[in-house]
Amino acid sequence: MAKVTVGPMPYMNVMPTVLVGANVKGKPNYMAVAWATVACMAPPMVCVALNKERYTVQGIEENRTFSVNIPSAAQVVEADHCGLVSGKNADKSQVFASSYGKLKTAPLADECPVNIECRLFTAVDCGSHRLYIGEVAEIHAEKSCLTDGKPDVAKIQPIVYAQATYYDVGKEIAKAFAAGKQYQKK
Repeated sequence: MAKVTVGPMPYMNVMPTVLVGANVKGKPNYMAVAWATVACMAPPMVCVALNKERYTVQGIEENRTFSVNIPSAAQVVEADHCGLVSGKNADKSQVFASSYGKLKTAPLADECPVNIECRLFTAVDCGSHRLYIGEVAEIHAEKSCLTDGKPDVAKIQPIVYAQATYYDVGKEIAKAFAAGKQYQKK
């Protein structure tokens, strides 16, 4: 199969759409982010890459906490709004009802099926963006979105981002760490 070069870029096929929450100047603020992933298993850590100019960065730096909120596909309008509008110019504290968990300074978007409270572990300057790595203090999940006590992607129906478009999650195609056992070299 012939391939062509397309140049260097931060390309990944699909990424989760999350809402990073931080208290900025005493108010909850939520920012839509697609650059988010797991950073470590033990201790549990997640990370988000944020442009240094973003309003939410002020709250993370000030409080040293943040939340990663997982909206469902039904919340795509609200989530996208949080990415289109800066907290510098508009009060986004009413887009979602907010509550607080263990950390007391990381706002949790109550309507999102899953909220991850993070204590800032470290921040890495990567150029235009800063990578914020947060140690997970607690995960809050709606009971209806759990299977065997763990968040279930099929029940959460998260928003997936790829090439400036939002998608929902498709059907299961195989079980990880099992499908490859069927491989036989030809």
